[in-house]
Amino acid sequence: MTRHPSLYQINTRVWLTELSRDLGRSATLDDIPDSELDRLGQRGFDWIWLLSVWQTGAASQRVSRSIRQLRKEFEETLPDLHEEDIAGSGFAITGYSVHSALGGDAALGRLRRRLRARGLRLMLDFVPNHTALDHPWAQIDPEYYVAGTEADLERAPQNYARVARASGDVILAHGRDPFFPGWTDTLQLDHSNPKTQGAMIAALMKIAAQCDGLRCDMAMLLLPEVFERTWGRRPQPFWPRAIRCVRERLPDFRFLAEVYWDLEWVLQQQGFDYAYDKRLYDRLRDRHARPVREHLHAGLDYQERLARFLENHDEPRAAATFPPAIHEAAAIVTFLSPGLAFFHHGQFEGRLARISPHLVRAPIEAPNEALHQFYDRLLAVLRRPTVRDGHWQLLSCAPAWDGNWTWDNFLAFGWQGPDRERLLVTVNYAEHQGQCYVPLPFEELAGRPVRFVDVTGSAIYDRDGGDVVSRGLYLDMPAWSYHVFEIR
Repeated sequence: MTRHPSLYQINTRVWLTELSRDLGRSATLDDIPDSELDRLGQRGFDWIWLLSVWQTGAASQRVSRSIRQLRKEFEETLPDLHEEDIAGSGFAITGYSVHSALGGDAALGRLRRRLRARGLRLMLDFVPNHTALDHPWAQIDPEYYVAGTEADLERAPQNYARVARASGDVILAHGRDPFFPGWTDTLQLDHSNPKTQGAMIAALMKIAAQCDGLRCDMAMLLLPEVFERTWGRRPQPFWPRAIRCVRERLPDFRFLAEVYWDLEWVLQQQGFDYAYDKRLYDRLRDRHARPVREHLHAGLDYQERLARFLENHDEPRAAATFPPAIHEAAAIVTFLSPGLAFFHHGQFEGRLARISPHLVRAPIEAPNEALHQFYDRLLAVLRRPTVRDGHWQLLSCAPAWDGNWTWDNFLAFGWQGPDRERLLVTVNYAEHQGQCYVPLPFEELAGRPVRFVDVTGSAIYDRDGGDVVSRGLYLDMPAWSYHVFEIR
């Protein structure tokens, strides 16, 4: 298994809608061309995450189509919005079978085999906190959900729903986290009920047989202390048991946690291979180098199990958030840090419109060729064995002279590969020119001439090895600029 793998998230329903337009008919997973899979493999990805493949229902779709605030968002994304564009949230799931419109479980199985033939592993979604309104459990096993009362419904109608059943109506809670109103297209599972946890583990085992890894939606909501804060009842820990059950059957299966609130380490300790690194994203977005550097001081046992991203289906598009020069600098920091490099459908083309998980169509956008070429260069670096399986370390930066404060805006990393290749990554993450010295940790350079060749640009520097080890490599760099040097 690669030490620092990469993942590409694809909005499956949008992808197939675009393919349907090209084919002149409804496309399924079987219609994804081999040439597209070849291209993904050639770019060096290890994982393909297919977003929103599971069966969804009409009840949650009606909610998606009826909420005024959501419709306003949809119309901003698609000025020519049609009702059929709103399929309902891919996270309001009625069952863990592949949606019939996508070709069903059999089509997914065939696609998985095609991915495997190209060295690509398949990741899918698991939504453990809630189900769709019309999940069969709401009719046959309502005890799996958090129940409410008439008083709850009257007091907080945004958090509860009356569910009609042949044997008598029940009031059930909508799925939510402790800080926001309920997601009104969902029902909240009661993880304090051991039967609920047993049923979810059974569903998890079924999914695990269909893929190689899972991205677990809002994974921190199942932590006993978080669940108790939200619902006033404390469940037994879910994740250690659930992950152990899967690993006993599938030792190489991988789990990625969507997690916030500085609970990444907690989820890693409960068995997750990777956890979202929202903290790095937020600090890069704030455009200050020192907080980024402080974050990267954490131990490698933690950092190598973080998923680093600049956008995903929940965040705004990177091209809309970061101006071009800052976008490139932030991407160099993000994806040349250790861990799982996590990219999103449309990121390389510089798409600007974030696509809600409720939609199945994206607007047509002209690709940003400059950004596309930048990502081609970055992906070429990520394919190097030095980055995929090498050792990363954060390097110190020192003032270039007394009173030179701009050194504090620099970030510098060293990579050393299994074949002894060495890379030096430097970024001036600031809006003004800066200078610094970066002492190199490669003692074997001392007493030898050293050439620094930027593999993402045209810079070439010849220096004395002893000097760059003792005093450091001198850098004078414009705002938001970067180098990825191969050290020869």
